[in-house]
Amino acid sequence: MKDTTRKLVLWCGIGVALLCMVLTIIFAMNNGGVKELSAVKANGAFDATFWILVCLIAVSLIAILVFLVKKLASNFKEQPGYWKKFLGLVGAIVVVCLAAFLLSKGSDVSPALMEKHDVTEATSKLIGAACIIVYILVAAAAVAIVGSEIAKSLKK
Repeated sequence: MKDTTRKLVLWCGIGVALLCMVLTIIFAMNNGGVKELSAVKANGAFDATFWILVCLIAVSLIAILVFLVKKLASNFKEQPGYWKKFLGLVGAIVVVCLAAFLLSKGSDVSPALMEKHDVTEATSKLIGAACIIVYILVAAAAVAIVGSEIAKSLKK
């Protein structure tokens, strides 16, 4: 029974993901954007696609949060030392975010784009911080992959 439920949830998730992908492509093909919602170009199909996409993303986020809280609660109950691991991970993420924000210059967006899209220096600093976070996490993932492969080969 449990295996059947997992398969059903998996296929429902894949279906929702595919539907979101299709709606995102339709949204992009209609030159979608928040500013164009009130424009004369926006038609009924665009509006429906946009709001269906927003609803599907909201449902996906709610499902992720529900399953995350459920899994965390079971881990906290079953493993007494899990709090330390969890708080260490949250602390590491906070440190990476703070470091990225402090390393960001605020001039990460070109002046032409800043003027064209009404981007402030604070928004540019957040964009730069987000890019730096991605760089740090990709580098950490690469190091973890290489490290695990080396450890695995040394055990043999």
